[in-house]
Amino acid sequence: MSSQVPADLKYAKSHEWVRIEGDVATVGITDHAQQELTDVVFVELPAVGRAVKAGEACAVVESVKTASDIYSPVGGTISEINPALGGSPALVNSEPYSGGWFYKLRLAGGTDGLLTPEAYRAQVGA
Repeated sequence: MSSQVPADLKYAKSHEWVRIEGDVATVGITDHAQQELTDVVFVELPAVGRAVKAGEACAVVESVKTASDIYSPVGGTISEINPALGGSPALVNSEPYSGGWFYKLRLAGGTDGLLTPEAYRAQVGA
């Protein structure tokens, strides 16, 4: 099954996506990542106000198969978490690029090191 890789996002090699809108970055995991995890049953999100560095583990997603760290693809301060994931963690599976986002942060620094959609497609064979 091929993965969706929206053209309007940037990607981390560790399978997170980023949507940049001004100085706010919305972060989630890719369609490829949710397919690998299978059924997501729990998501542990970072605290609002927490400062994170690019590449830092800041969230955890648990599926019926495994628990995996989620790494922040960019640095900044967590400004919002997705409250819907508390009651409906399966949104990560059904809507990885819309309702299944994890958190938003105020950017502190650039987006260097992120992959283009084309480069991410090549990485996952999509």
